[in-house]
Amino acid sequence: MKEFVDEFINYLSVERGLAQNTLLAYRRDLDKYMLYLKNCSVVLADNVKREDITNYMFEQKKKGLSANSIARNLAAIKMFHRFLVRERLAKEDPTNLIETPKLWKRIPEVLTVNEVESMITAAQGKTWQSTRDKAILELFYASGVRVSELVNLKLDNINLDVGYVRCIGKGSKERIIPVGKRAQEAIKRYLEKVRPKLAKKSFETNIFLSRLGKKISRQSVWKIIKLYARLAKVKKEIKPHTLRHSFATHLLEHGADLRSVQEMLGHSDISTTQIYTHVDRERLKTIHKQFHPRG
Repeated sequence: MKEFVDEFINYLSVERGLAQNTLLAYRRDLDKYMLYLKNCSVVLADNVKREDITNYMFEQKKKGLSANSIARNLAAIKMFHRFLVRERLAKEDPTNLIETPKLWKRIPEVLTVNEVESMITAAQGKTWQSTRDKAILELFYASGVRVSELVNLKLDNINLDVGYVRCIGKGSKERIIPVGKRAQEAIKRYLEKVRPKLAKKSFETNIFLSRLGKKISRQSVWKIIKLYARLAKVKKEIKPHTLRHSFATHLLEHGADLRSVQEMLGHSDISTTQIYTHVDRERLKTIHKQFHPRG
């Protein structure tokens, strides 16, 4: 079945147009699944039984995997077996009667406007690094892009005169996001003062570069966010998507409609965007509890 995994990943890439990070996640999940089946002496697709899959899921749970990770694993396995049947590489789909566990939608941690402002202020400075980092933080909060989208932005993806960024998201879907004046100014300063010194090769087209003149990595952006959160004395748990979550929540708090926020975030399903309305409700509950005399 190992060869079938290669065919499946190729199908997801070519026909479904899934992003590289998604393909890598599917590959990791299916490689673990293949190893488990091999250890159980199951090597043919038609020999896989429903019990093999449920036992594999229980083993993942014993190893301490979260419910979300197990659900993602199962989703990959289901898609793989459906692919095998459709391509006539297997006669039956053993996942047919296996239900995907219902997951609670966790309310994401968001920063207050003041906390975001403090992080951006912490990046004020005259060094090349602070100039670049401020541009990254400003654009991140102004557009709500994903980390993977931010590191892949090209010079021709941004128009500072009009004030927008053209972003290629999941499934190679393109969207246009407005960018405010503060972000425009920070990016312009970086492009004029810093990027020409970092770019070692004239054909480098990525906007944000490392000190070596190469495309900045997701891990580096993650470290930048954590650094300025620490400098700004933000006590909350910071994750790569925290600024994206904050962008969406602050828009809704100030009256933006759900459909517009959905479009800017690049969500294919509005139910994904609706999680941010719950964040706002939680904030209101906290305020009520804090200030109501019988709260």
